[in-house]
Amino acid sequence: MTIQGVDTFEKLQAQLQGLHNEISVLSKKSQNDALNKFKLKFVNQILDDANKLLGDNYKPFNDFDIFEDEDMPTNSDVAMMLTQYLNCFEKLRSDNVKKQDTYPGHWFWVIDGELSDIRTVMPKIIKEK
Repeated sequence: MTIQGVDTFEKLQAQLQGLHNEISVLSKKSQNDALNKFKLKFVNQILDDANKLLGDNYKPFNDFDIFEDEDMPTNSDVAMMLTQYLNCFEKLRSDNVKKQDTYPGHWFWVIDGELSDIRTVMPKIIKEK
């Protein structure tokens, strides 16, 4: 991971989480309703950026990139995919952070193979090393 990668990760994860929260509310009210074009434009933009960051190793599905405009997805379809992306972001975080011994409970990003001073939250998925 690089410093720019960490910045991009944090921005995209916040955007994905915000979208997920909003779309989940819509999905609970009317799960089979189609998402409107305005929202879909932003969902696809964030998914495209997320795909670039995740790469082939972390992307949730090899055969999915973004939603098709012609076949408007339902609220529940979008909520499901955003959940998958958030889980993959946590896997990426888990593989690129370490707990620092000096400060128990404090997690830091590993930048270019070295423990950095960029603090993060404990990953939800912890990879045993």
